[in-house]
Amino acid sequence: MSQLDNAKVKKLMSYRWVVWGVLALAYIIVFFHRLAVGVVKDELVNAFNITGTTFGNLGSMYFYPYMLMQIPSGMLADSLGARKTVTIGTLVAGIGSIVFGFAPTILLAFIGRLLVGLGVSVVFISILKIQSQWFKESEFGTMSGITSFVGNIGGMLSKAPLVIMVGYLTWRVSFAVIGVVSILIALLCYFFARNTPAEMGLPSIAEIEGKTIEKSTQKKPDLMKGLIKVVSNPRTWPGFVVFAGFFGAFVTLSGSWGEAYLVEVYDIPKVSAASYTMAAVLGMAIGSIVIGKFSDSIKKRKLPMMTFGIIYVLCWAVLVFMNGGKPPVSILMPLLFIMGFTCPAFVLGWACAKEVNPPEIAGMSTSIVNIGGFFGAAILPPLLGNVFDNFGGILPPVELYQRAFMYSFVAAVIGFVFIFFIKETNCRNIYKG
Repeated sequence: MSQLDNAKVKKLMSYRWVVWGVLALAYIIVFFHRLAVGVVKDELVNAFNITGTTFGNLGSMYFYPYMLMQIPSGMLADSLGARKTVTIGTLVAGIGSIVFGFAPTILLAFIGRLLVGLGVSVVFISILKIQSQWFKESEFGTMSGITSFVGNIGGMLSKAPLVIMVGYLTWRVSFAVIGVVSILIALLCYFFARNTPAEMGLPSIAEIEGKTIEKSTQKKPDLMKGLIKVVSNPRTWPGFVVFAGFFGAFVTLSGSWGEAYLVEVYDIPKVSAASYTMAAVLGMAIGSIVIGKFSDSIKKRKLPMMTFGIIYVLCWAVLVFMNGGKPPVSILMPLLFIMGFTCPAFVLGWACAKEVNPPEIAGMSTSIVNIGGFFGAAILPPLLGNVFDNFGGILPPVELYQRAFMYSFVAAVIGFVFIFFIKETNCRNIYKG
């Protein structure tokens, strides 16, 4: 290889972190909005005079467009490109956050929340697409974990830091500020992100690895045919269900009802309660990196998913059944951390989806699996909200939350069962058309 080629390779290996980094900033915003509503539950209930079911639906309003946009997100990532897709999406999310912050009515709050969900829905699939273009296949699991870790930083910011911010600025101004920050990040994505190394005159990752580049992977894929291939592939769907069960259950605790559970059952102050749920989010952040790195190191997908998955289900069992639904407060912090740490078993589902489908439609294959998590996160919080509306004031808090979190436990069990149906790929693409 010539000196010029060496220079280009070095530039690719360094600049790919710039591309990934600006998109990762957008992903921090994604997680912030995903979990922020639970922290300002009381403020929202008082501002709009809403019931528990309505609050649950307001939280879920983020997830409905997110879920419905996953297939279009994959199509956009594969056709329009990650750069423009994330720029437009993050801009829409910023506008939605401002609308939500200054909404005078619950209807406008729903609209603002919907715009946020619509905007951020395209970010993660675009990052996965970028990873498939700028990083080696053997790095995909690790990078997916690192990406999830960075996103969870946004989730951590939506806990105790948001409580403090709301205390100084009010919840309305806080969400408006986040909207402005989102718009600035959208501009960074447009100016610094690039879809492929070729757009900068750099060699592809495949060329660096000495792989033969098939012409079929260089042209734009037929999106409808690609969609049919992914949807009709039975190996795509187990990851979908794992993500739905695990992440749906986690969101009910970390994004909607966790703080209220800690305040009402344990009489923990609100800022401290947010710190407990932040431990769960921190656990997820660290666990996402560990499981991705572990999987890539041993060249296995299924074994790490099984190991993490069984511990995750056991954590839910402890929370729901120990001491009648009220585990000792002394174990809560480590319990929530371990629950968060093991929940990212679903992270490998994205890698598996990419590895059992054609490489040229990596965005679409991961987007189908990604629908699962947000399907679970959309339907579970309102189910819990319905429990609170029907039994609140009738059952004592411990029994009330035990009944509600039973839905989360069942969802986690279902997710774990479907790990058995995951196809082991040994960390390489095994698709044969």
